[in-house]
Amino acid sequence: MPYSARVNTSDDEVTNRSSSDQAGAHSADTQRTDILAGVDDTPSDRDRDATRWHGGLDFGLLILRVVLGGTMFAHGLQKLFGAFDGPGIGGFAQALSGPFGYSGNTTLLSWITALSETLGGLLLVLGLFTPLGAAAILGVAANVVYVKWANGFFMGNNGFEYELLIGTVALALLFTGAGRISVDKNTPWRRRPMPFALLGLLLAAAASVVVLVVFR
Repeated sequence: MPYSARVNTSDDEVTNRSSSDQAGAHSADTQRTDILAGVDDTPSDRDRDATRWHGGLDFGLLILRVVLGGTMFAHGLQKLFGAFDGPGIGGFAQALSGPFGYSGNTTLLSWITALSETLGGLLLVLGLFTPLGAAAILGVAANVVYVKWANGFFMGNNGFEYELLIGTVALALLFTGAGRISVDKNTPWRRRPMPFALLGLLLAAAASVVVLVVFR
């Protein structure tokens, strides 16, 4: 017996429409999930990269910080207290007005230099507020390089090679950050040092210009 063509009822249309809506909603949910997954995963991956241990790099940064910071800390103590057969504030003030050619308030400049070396060096050793410590050392080194520029590069002629090396290491630490073996380990300026490095560089440059303008 021949079958007659089946006629869609209103119930069939409702069922088909419901299935289509569910399929569309599932597709939209999938798209939203995929988009959100990409957004959510990116910061966490970046944070994991920023805190991932890298033994060689972090140990190397520790060596640079301790050697540079310890050296400048000792120089600061020489100026502040006359430690390690240093000149003390008065002796360093005389040196500033003599060989270095500063004509302003050299006693005040002696205090500024001594505190910059002592506190900046200590911050570098600890890896604490590293951009600030590196900027302090960089500012001092930049001033000495400027003063000694006419003497040439080599130390035998009282040149600026030592101060250039000190300033270069401080500048490098500004941009690398302290590394993970530091008090700064979980700080924003350790994880993303670039903006703080630029700020520190600006502070060092501004301080150097002010010292040269006011005290020379």
